[in-house]
Amino acid sequence: MRIVVKIGSNVLARANGRLSIARMAELADEVAALCDQGHQVLIVTSGAVAAGRAQVALPKTVDRVARRQVLSSVGQAILIDTYRSLFAADGMDVGQILLTKSDFSTPEHAANIRQCILAFFAYGIVPVVNENDTVSVESLMFTDNDELAGLLADLIGADLLVILSSIDGLYDGDPAAPDATLIRQVLPGEDLAHVVSKTKTAQGRGGMDTKLRVATAIAANGIAVVIANGFRHGVLASILANDDIPCTRFLPAARGRA
Repeated sequence: MRIVVKIGSNVLARANGRLSIARMAELADEVAALCDQGHQVLIVTSGAVAAGRAQVALPKTVDRVARRQVLSSVGQAILIDTYRSLFAADGMDVGQILLTKSDFSTPEHAANIRQCILAFFAYGIVPVVNENDTVSVESLMFTDNDELAGLLADLIGADLLVILSSIDGLYDGDPAAPDATLIRQVLPGEDLAHVVSKTKTAQGRGGMDTKLRVATAIAANGIAVVIANGFRHGVLASILANDDIPCTRFLPAARGRA
């Protein structure tokens, strides 16, 4: 299978902003195991700004945009080096790809991204993708990395998009409410916008409503989507094995293959 795994900031970063190396190591081991089984896995990772915030202290007078640019630049170096060392322990190489929304603006640009990713797969290298916050124009930024992951899943013809968050999936209300129920399955064309919370996570930029929008659109294009808890041990293997773990599965619409 060709799989895109999006890992959210709240999965990668501790409350103090520093990267959770233990959790990253577990997820790297899981991805490496999937690759050993013959799957092609692309990682879309958040966490650069959080890692940068833990590394450098900027004066409060620094402009908000400049702050994000500096933190993301410093943090991205930490983030990719961490992935490099963790996958090296599994005998695998990673390659960094930083993208902006304008990189998808023309068919030629999009085709170049696809060619690059397929070359990584051909040589057994795990692509690690993030938005290039350092140079992104704020008005043209992705809503968050869920949107970027969806675009990439569509671009490379993925079989599965996994969005790892800090909760089990979509709920029919506020996940913190005692009467909220996990939505286990979403059928093609099913509209759940009226029941999903718009609450954003502490570290992330987007909310569950963004995940629903992306997941619905990608499933409509024939790609299965799963929103799951990135803190669950063995979460990726469980998803591929169709184990009955708490998660939300979006069933894909039928699609033709060339």
